[in-house]
Amino acid sequence: MTPEPVPPPLTFRRQLRFWLLGALLLIVLLWLLRGILLPFVLGMAIAYMLDPVTDRLERWRLPRWLAATLVLLSFALLAILALVLLVPLVEAQVAGLVADLPALVNSLRARAQPFVEGLVERLSPEDLERLRGAAGDYAGTVVGWLAGVVTGIFSGAVTLVDVLSVLVITPVVAFYLLRDWDVLVARIDGWLPQQHAPVIRAQAAEVDRTLAGFVRGQATVCLTLGLIYGLALSAVRLEFGLVIGLIAGLLSFVPYVGSLVGFVASVGIAFFQYDSWTMVGVVAAIFFAGQAVEGNVLTPKLVGDRVGLHPVWVIFAVMAGGSLAGFTGVLLAVPVAAVIGVLVRFALSRYLTSPYYTGAAP
Repeated sequence: MTPEPVPPPLTFRRQLRFWLLGALLLIVLLWLLRGILLPFVLGMAIAYMLDPVTDRLERWRLPRWLAATLVLLSFALLAILALVLLVPLVEAQVAGLVADLPALVNSLRARAQPFVEGLVERLSPEDLERLRGAAGDYAGTVVGWLAGVVTGIFSGAVTLVDVLSVLVITPVVAFYLLRDWDVLVARIDGWLPQQHAPVIRAQAAEVDRTLAGFVRGQATVCLTLGLIYGLALSAVRLEFGLVIGLIAGLLSFVPYVGSLVGFVASVGIAFFQYDSWTMVGVVAAIFFAGQAVEGNVLTPKLVGDRVGLHPVWVIFAVMAGGSLAGFTGVLLAVPVAAVIGVLVRFALSRYLTSPYYTGAAP
């Protein structure tokens, strides 16, 4: 009886070709299906954020399906309660802001006109013409680029996701993923190539630590900052203070963006609303205090200092995701950025110990 031939071992080049081809096919598939991905991505995000609470209930001897049901119902009730309480207030302030926006623009124009006229008198006609051309070109480029990103995000959300699919499909996806989370993780772990399984598990654990620290922690930071800004601005009777505070807190998911937008909007409105510079300073102090609380208390306690996601990298990922895939891309931006960041750090650590860096013989 002749022995069966032993297949030759896979070379590094063949393995690399196999995994690169698989990654390319996955990217193409996601790109082709991007029109239906949002409910599934939302359901996965909800399941990932609520999985630790479900695990804790399961350790208290509750069946996994019951723990997942209780956690999702509690999350839905809290979301509905927040909408019932906040939507009427936010709606009234948004309507007031839209109604008062022309008056605010006219007031800004009237206050800025003396400064602009004095600047024009100091410039020669040639310098003035060059300044107008440069300002028009740069402003048109920036506004067009920002408009393209924002339009891509919101038009994607409108065309790809209808309300019914989000309300019906997302809870179903979240429930089944939350119920079967441990089973899915164990099954995927069993599919890993045995030769590289320990390394892949270590990098997957690093990705999970990064995402857990940033997504779950940063979401709590955003909610807390939104409440702080909204309540504080409402307490000083700033017009549209609640809306500005909530928007600033929501945008704080992208580092520095929320605070900058909220600071500029609130100080600008305070400049027109109050006759006293003291109140303008109070409004500005609210955001400085919020930044101090975030930097010294909220972020160190809830996010930690070992997340490994640089603010510039997060800003770039969110804007790139919104430009490429609309609202779905925004949701996927941080997880993809975390995975890429972990893989880059792993590759860099291997490079620093390789002959390509040390110059030693392999």
